[in-house]
This record gives sequence, C-alpha cells and structure tokens, in this order.
Amino acid sequence: MIESVKLALRIKSSAFDDEINDLIFAAKTDLKISGVNNIDDYDPIIIQAIKTYCKANFGLDNKDSERYERSYESLKQHLSLCGEYNEQL
Repeated sequence: MIESVKLALRIKSSAFDDEINDLIFAAKTDLKISGVNNIDDYDPIIIQAIKTYCKANFGLDNKDSERYERSYESLKQHLSLCGEYNEQL
C-alpha cells in the first residue's frame, strides 16, 4: 500500500515512509469509525479513498488539501452507505 500512496504523492524517497504509514493507518481507522468494515488493501475504491486521504493530509503547504478532503469525505460517505462495505465481517 505504501508504494501506491507514495506514487500518488509523487514521492520517491523513503524519508517520509513513517509519516505516510501513519496517514494510511489513520485513513483506515477513519473509514472504520465511519462504518466501513470491509477494508481490503486490494479493493480499488478503498485504495483510492486512502490515497485521497493521504493527499489531503500530507505536507504543511498543501494548496489542494481542501479539495482532496472534500473528495475523501464524499468517498467515505458512499462507502459507509454501501452494503458491500458496511456489513459486519
């Protein structure tokens, strides 16, 4: 997952791996809190939600963070309402 997120963030270095891993964990936790119980690391929509969360929260001078945050919130809402993702495992 981290390599996919790093590619989305346009990062090649491993200097930010700890921060990125924290963001990935935070995204998954946020999805779970919102009722998304089926978090599969190979599901393209889950991957996109995590990438979008990371894009919204990575870096201090991110001029697009609000746009990515809105996109993530929309994805999260759709996932939390979808039976395929909110069923208890």
